[in-house]
Amino acid sequence: MTTSVPGGTLALAEGLTITRMGYGAMQLAGPNVFGPPKDRNQALAVLRMTVELGITHLDTADFYGPTVVNELIKEALHPYPDSLHIATKVGARRGADGSWNPSLDPADLTAQVHENLQHLGLDVLNVVYLRLRSHEGTTEESVAEMFGALAELRKQGLIRHLGLSGVSDVQLTEAQTIAPVVAVQNLYNLARRQDDALIDRCAASNIAFVPFFPLGGFTPLQSETLTSVAARLNASPQQVALAWLLQRSPTTVLIPGTSSVAHLRDNLAAANLMLPPDAIAELDTIGAA
Repeated sequence: MTTSVPGGTLALAEGLTITRMGYGAMQLAGPNVFGPPKDRNQALAVLRMTVELGITHLDTADFYGPTVVNELIKEALHPYPDSLHIATKVGARRGADGSWNPSLDPADLTAQVHENLQHLGLDVLNVVYLRLRSHEGTTEESVAEMFGALAELRKQGLIRHLGLSGVSDVQLTEAQTIAPVVAVQNLYNLARRQDDALIDRCAASNIAFVPFFPLGGFTPLQSETLTSVAARLNASPQQVALAWLLQRSPTTVLIPGTSSVAHLRDNLAAANLMLPPDAIAELDTIGAA
């Protein structure tokens, strides 16, 4: 097994040091993150390769599939290596049609935590994010009741660390009055930079900022500037976009997803791509609006 550390590591709390280049397991489910994978053996191979390549940060949720991805993780990796930190999310359920439905009642959040424990085969969850209502934007609604329910489960020993997903600056402040926050997971990439100030706040507080859809998500990043910079650096546009995120902040942690071992290796190569200042300045213009 390799001893390399993709992109370096980030120490967030006692017992929680993760590789900055992680892996997001969402794409292991079927189309639209619903149902079983097209190739189950390939999905299991990708999960096993993440550990072999030195990744210690795996991002998932029981509503991926639903339950499909967590069950794949358990099949591929359980019993888990001590170095592996699995982060999951609660706050949504899937409809029979594959729809994404917010589910933030404290009693159901508690039920979702227990379901994650069951399907991952764990007695305690390492990191649990409260996923708020919209991944496209944030609101200022109070998180006290919802986050408080997870903080209570943390006191009970079912959760070690807490995070927030789809959160505003105001909501992060409120949550921190209830329990420590180790990570924020929001929509952010080269073209979607509405959280620049929040990224800087997280860096100042040693909170991981975990951009989801780092490569644009269901609509991949398309930019002549990105393509031009990548060609000049002899790298793929995807690698350049990931490298830009790693250099954006010292506490940025990436979770690009893939269902391909080859693509996994390509993503990890971005951890070794150092962008020169002129390239960063050029890339910064993509999100300048």
